[in-house]
Amino acid sequence: MGLQAKNKVDPAFSMSSMTDIIFLLLIFFMLTSSFITPSGLPVNLPSSETSDIVMQEVSVTITKDLKYSVNDKIVPREQIKAELTSLLENKKGQVVLHIDKDVPVEYLVEIGGIAAGLEANVSIATKPF
Repeated sequence: MGLQAKNKVDPAFSMSSMTDIIFLLLIFFMLTSSFITPSGLPVNLPSSETSDIVMQEVSVTITKDLKYSVNDKIVPREQIKAELTSLLENKKGQVVLHIDKDVPVEYLVEIGGIAAGLEANVSIATKPF
């Protein structure tokens, strides 16, 4: 009596479900990771107990040797207002200041005043303790 199964089991392992899981994990980690874009110029940020993550539209960086950049584009000090005006025209934007901790406060106040005059929300980038 030859009893044989009508349905044969395929011994091959299907990887399609495993690739679906990998892609779902990849999407999850991409969406939950922080959206901080590092500044192009090296800046030693001050420390703060509460360091909020803010989606930045415009980034202004001032280095220790007083080099200015707007969105990683090096700009002379005299042209900061014109550059911010062109980036923030007709909208209320978010300006994040990346200012070295050794830079005098007067430069921070100057750039913050320009951004506030353009009706932008101003935040100061810090690093957590």
